[in-house]
Amino acid sequence: MSKSNPQQGPYDIVVVAQSGRLTYEVVLFAASLRHHAPDFAGRLIIAEPRPGPLWPGDPRMDDDAARDLLIELGADFLPFECNHFGAAYPNGNKIEALAALPANRPFVFFDSDTLITGPIDQTPFNFDRPSASMAREDTWPNPPLYGPGHDAIWRAIYDRSGVEFEPTLDLSEPLDHWQRYLYFNAGWFYYKCPQTFAAAMIRVMTDIRDNPIPELASQKLYPWLDQIALPIVVAELGGGRPDAALSGLDGAFSQHWRVMSLFFAKSSDETLEKLMEVARPNKIKKVLKSHEPFKRMIFQNKGNRVRALFDQSALPIGEKVIRNRIKREGLWMR
Repeated sequence: MSKSNPQQGPYDIVVVAQSGRLTYEVVLFAASLRHHAPDFAGRLIIAEPRPGPLWPGDPRMDDDAARDLLIELGADFLPFECNHFGAAYPNGNKIEALAALPANRPFVFFDSDTLITGPIDQTPFNFDRPSASMAREDTWPNPPLYGPGHDAIWRAIYDRSGVEFEPTLDLSEPLDHWQRYLYFNAGWFYYKCPQTFAAAMIRVMTDIRDNPIPELASQKLYPWLDQIALPIVVAELGGGRPDAALSGLDGAFSQHWRVMSLFFAKSSDETLEKLMEVARPNKIKKVLKSHEPFKRMIFQNKGNRVRALFDQSALPIGEKVIRNRIKREGLWMR
């Protein structure tokens, strides 16, 4: 298998772990990385929030077997402080974790609920030009009937942040159609310097949160705050939509599965088999089975029961329909 692109040099893959569900998601992520990209030459960093005033308890991983397995899989643990978000907005962990990384070392961040399914080290990242996942739906904003619309809402945020708005538009889409505007899923993103990226994200996120503008008066900020700020920061740092060279992400090289029930309902047979390959070794299985949804879905045939509910070649249009059917059958497990 090919080594990491020698022209781009080593880089860090970063995921966030905490006690509970994220512990086991990170184990699955790390195992899949080592299985499907064994030649990845960079560091796998497991970022862990420290206890502090923004957490009501200790957020750190509390499963020693999982921690030992992650170390065996070659992960480095990175403790970080939560100074801006904490338990009130756990999605902010991904940004505060970046602030604890060394400057000027390229990184790729992945959400913990991601499965590596191919040689991701062969992805030719241009770390000078940040980008992020386009595996998103029309989740934000939700313009009120009498306005402001998408255009006015996004324009106001860019103007507030001092970032040029027009270059971010996809002019092939009509005015106020959501895909005209730069909007990402924060399931993966990358840049050449984690501290620069984190500082910009924290500035934009806290400004949106703490200094509301009229155009956002009718909009929910949670859990979308990171995804609202992300396009502004990507544009500010000279990036934009991912190009074709990154097609393996959210494709052949990685899958942001999000909810295990949905993964079994929607994934291809090939991708599902890759999950089973990763989970099969006894040392991996033993730890994953400590998480009840993984135990039931992967190892006790509940996942196949979900899969049997749908024709994967003709899935219902809209994820809500799929979710509701799974829930009606009592098979909804994250």
